[in-house]
Formats: sequence, structure tokens, C-alpha cells
Amino acid sequence: MLSSRYEWFIGLRYLRAKRNQSFISIITFFSLGGIALGVAALIVVLAVMTGFRQELQSQILGITGHATVRSYSSYVNNYPWLLKEVNKNNGVVAASPFISGQAMLTGQRRRPYGVSLRGIIPALDSQVSALDKNIKIGSINNLGKYRIILGQRLANNLGVGFGDKVTVMVAAGNVTAMGTLPRLKRFVVGGIFESGMYEYDNTLAYIHLKDAQTLLRIGSDVVTGVEIMTPQAEQAFAVRKELQKSLGNAYWVRDWMQMNQNFFRALKMEKATMFVILFLVVIVAAFNIISSLVMVVMEKGREIAILKSMGATPGGILTIFLVNGGVIGFVGTLSGLALGLALAFNLEAALGFIEDMFGIQILSGEVYYIDHLPSVVLWSDVAWIAGISLVITLLAALYPAWRASGVDPVDGLRYE
Repeated sequence: MLSSRYEWFIGLRYLRAKRNQSFISIITFFSLGGIALGVAALIVVLAVMTGFRQELQSQILGITGHATVRSYSSYVNNYPWLLKEVNKNNGVVAASPFISGQAMLTGQRRRPYGVSLRGIIPALDSQVSALDKNIKIGSINNLGKYRIILGQRLANNLGVGFGDKVTVMVAAGNVTAMGTLPRLKRFVVGGIFESGMYEYDNTLAYIHLKDAQTLLRIGSDVVTGVEIMTPQAEQAFAVRKELQKSLGNAYWVRDWMQMNQNFFRALKMEKATMFVILFLVVIVAAFNIISSLVMVVMEKGREIAILKSMGATPGGILTIFLVNGGVIGFVGTLSGLALGLALAFNLEAALGFIEDMFGIQILSGEVYYIDHLPSVVLWSDVAWIAGISLVITLLAALYPAWRASGVDPVDGLRYE
């Protein structure tokens, strides 16, 4: 009689091919390697996509608030009243008025650059954005008396540093006998910030709210809108709905997800697409498992017939080959998890090594908004990848195992 654990012993024994069956062993090795590479690639890519999204979200919310209140007209009148109404909401931690507009800046190099000009109140803006934390030279408190804070890349392009002068030109012009001319004003650089996001560092400039009102010739109680900070970014959705209801149709309330919905939707779609594409690697490896096990069944026909003549049941034969395929899937998945997690947790170092070796820049801030590759591992993603990989490999082993369980011992020994 056969031992009750013979299926495991024989299933593991079949993983080691004989000399005349080395080709089967090679296919098994490639099957294992394919699963490992597929699992590792899935872990690394999903970690990068998750890190990329979180990094961009934190940088976007580091410059802007969680929500914004604007008027359907060009400007918000009587902003102190609007601030008071907004702060009545229990979900609002802080609120700050701002003025936004387009301007041309000219520095030492005499070459004009188009920028997004923002007027803020330093004390209030520090509560809704991370501008004061991102300033590398100077201070946010330097704003006022026609001083300006520039992004690091913008300052480099203008050829200016702390204490230098820049000329700001806006479209709200002066009416002269020769027509309407743009308004020009000299500002002193009072600070330089670096957010880590190329677009912001290259196109943003901050001045005091009063200076912006004077420059644009608007009233002292007129702003573009009010930025809002909530306890958590996810709470902005509920706060937006409450504010829209309380403020009425005269104001337009938008949360950070609405303001960047196309961008985050594209990232989500790209993550799903990459998952499907790389998942095909695991599927291909599963087909290799099928082919290798089918060949094993063909080679082991005589041994299967002997096992059945000794009392092995079809279920026992089925278990032998499920153990064989399951071990390949388990070892491949485990190897892929180890390789993928090692790469995901050390991706910056690996990327730096490749860039230094080949003298290239893989991630350009001009194209991808950020100049480094963030990686955030979600253990829920790791669990899904491991679980699906194991299920697929077991399903791949099912057909060859079923075929082996149906071998007739008489046919298997007829020509022996």
C-alpha cells in the first residue's frame, strides 16, 4: 500500500529531471523565472505608479489648498466677508485669499519670461500651503514693499538671486496719448523656493496681496478667490459640497481632485494598463508550466501506470502533478516577491547606478514634472499580485494533472 503522503514525495521528486529529460528541466526553470520576473515587474511598476501619484499629489497640495472658492465673475468682491463665511464650516482648518494672473518678468539677462503671478497674505498662506517650507533662500515674510519670491528654475532663467531686481509687466496698462501701455514695476527678489515640481519652480512667482492689487489696479477688498485647507485631503470632497450649498450659486467651489481630475484619471488608467500588460508575463510563464507538465506526463506514463497498479487513485495522481506545478508557482512567486520588494525599496539607488554607468538621465523634470522616481509599496497590491500568481499557476497545472489522472495502467504498461 502507498503512504498517505506519497503525492508530495513523488510530486517533489518529479521536479528533478533525469539526464535524458534535461530539456523538461530547462522549461521548468524558465517557467519559474518567468513567474518571478512577472511578479517582480508588477510589484516595482505598481510601487512606482503609486509613489508617482502620491508625490505629485503632495507637491500639488503643497502649492495650492485642498479647495478653492471663486466667483463666476472675474474677481471676488468683499473677500473679508467670504473668509468669515468659509471659516464657519467645521471642516475648514484655514483659509487664505489670493490673486492670480499672468505677467512677464525680466531679469539680468534681459530676456522676458511668462509666469503665473500670485498675490498672497504671508501669514494666512502659510496655513494653507507649504510655500514657506519650500523657500530655500529668504523668507515668506519678506513679501511686501514690492518684493517677490521666485521659483528656483525661474530665478536661474532670469539670472537673478536674492536681493537682485526684476521687472514685472502686466497687461493692466496705463492709458497714454500713444494708447494703452503695459504696466511695469521693479521688484526686489526677497526669496527663492524649490517645490521639487518642475512646472511650479519654472513658472510661479509670489508677491504680497496688496502689491498685486496695486499692480493690477483693483480694489483693496478684491481678490481672485480663497484657498481652503481641510484636516485631510480626502475631506475636501465633503467640505466642497457643504460650502457650495451654504455660499449659493454666486460662488464656484472646487476641490483639488476636480482641479486636476484629468491628470489623476490618466495616472489611474496608466496604472491599470501597466498591470494588465505585465500580468501577461505571468500568463506566458503559466503556459510554460502547462507545456512542461504535459511533457512530464508523457515521460512518466509508465511510472503513473505502476503507481495506479499499486493502488494510487486518480485523485492521488492529480495531487502529484498539482504539487509539481504548485511548487513551481510558489517558488517563482516567492522569488518574484523578494526581487520586486528589494528593487522597490531601493529604486532610487538602482536608478542612480544605471544613470551613472551609462551617463544618461532616465527621468527628466521637464517631461515628468518631477526629477526623481518615487516608490511606495502598498501591501494590498503585493497580496493581490501574490494571490493571483499562485491561482494562475495552480490553474495551469490543472489540465496536465487531470490528463495524468486519466492514464490507463494497461495502456501505460502494454509496450513495456
